[in-house]
Amino acid sequence: MNLLKEVLKHEVFPAMGCTEPAAIAFCAANAAKLLDEEILKAEIKTDAGTYKNGLAVTLPNANGEKGNLLAGALGIIIREPAFKMGIFRHINKDILERAKKTLKAKKIKLILDMTKKGIYIEVNLKTKNHKSTCIISGSHNEITLLSKDKKVLIKKKFSKKNKARPYKILLKKKTIKDLFDMAEKLDAKDAAFIAEGIAMNLKASKEGLKIKKVGYYVKDLLNKGYLKKDVVSNARMITSSATDARMAGNSLPIMSSGESGNQGVVAILVPHLVGKAFKVKEKTILKSIALSHLVNGYIKTFTGELSPICGCAVAAGVGAAVAIVYQLNGKDIKAATLAINNVISDIGGMLCDGAKSGCALKVASSSDSAIRGGYMAVNHEGITEVEGFIGKTAEETIKNIAYISNKGMDKVDKIILEIMAQKNIS
Repeated sequence: MNLLKEVLKHEVFPAMGCTEPAAIAFCAANAAKLLDEEILKAEIKTDAGTYKNGLAVTLPNANGEKGNLLAGALGIIIREPAFKMGIFRHINKDILERAKKTLKAKKIKLILDMTKKGIYIEVNLKTKNHKSTCIISGSHNEITLLSKDKKVLIKKKFSKKNKARPYKILLKKKTIKDLFDMAEKLDAKDAAFIAEGIAMNLKASKEGLKIKKVGYYVKDLLNKGYLKKDVVSNARMITSSATDARMAGNSLPIMSSGESGNQGVVAILVPHLVGKAFKVKEKTILKSIALSHLVNGYIKTFTGELSPICGCAVAAGVGAAVAIVYQLNGKDIKAATLAINNVISDIGGMLCDGAKSGCALKVASSSDSAIRGGYMAVNHEGITEVEGFIGKTAEETIKNIAYISNKGMDKVDKIILEIMAQKNIS
């Protein structure tokens, strides 16, 4: 199995809008496609991470409207599973109005299931004579159950120990050195695909600079001379503005990483911008981004797809830092270890409180940390095992932060959800 190709296939794809609401819409569309009659009742059940990420983020082509319930209603109205994660591209005025009427009629109920770990979306629909169910779990577009009445159309079984796709199980067993070796073997087709992601995310960044949000004001500080025009400030501006566009519901797609658009912004654009600033060869930049995707995906096999700690920080930010090491030092595992330690030590405590416009602030911080941490590591400076939760190896540091996130932060995540739920946003 070619793990690089598997990661690029399953985790790196164009996504319009936030991936969790898009996954809800995709799930709802699959269930609705099976029914010809008017849908009288709909129930959407999600894990905590999906619930958080869809709560306050603006949906594309929805006139500023937000929320998981609307995402589900749109999927039901559109009824076309073939659109997958690009489903919001097909929203028009009529579809939006019909979806809003469905919400007003209180036909849809949203349930948070705290027992589910990782990505979990279940949509149950009822008409006068029929019912259908679609379940997505383990990945944003992985249908594990699809049924109409008593007829099961799709059913995928996973063991209790291994609920992940086979490639993720293999990826989790690898080392940082292995990831370097995989990136070295990047072929021309995959290199072209990675280059497409750079262009896609830069285009979104240009649109985001038109919005008076994070990227706009970083640019304002630069123009007024309060910030120096350098690679760090440029990365802060360009990455945050791309996220500004995405979180505002802009209809331009973002190339994701680790199945996340915001992580794609960091994992792709930071190595690209640093490589250009340091006049690194294009082929090396593209290989470094392949490595960035691999590191991001690798870390998430430990932390989970949706963790209480911000993935832009502990996964994509780390991936970008390792990419910088590859660009400037080649296959320097000691420096890569320091880069991983530096970023995780710096911003490993950054909380995830759902997808929203504020994610651009975290993206800017992650970009900054990746460059600082990566450059220190290139010069063989960084945080070592004698400090805090840093391990003896890169792999141990990653496992430590994953343990903190999965075990220690579980109660924190519940408290964050309680606060968010009290706002009565759906």
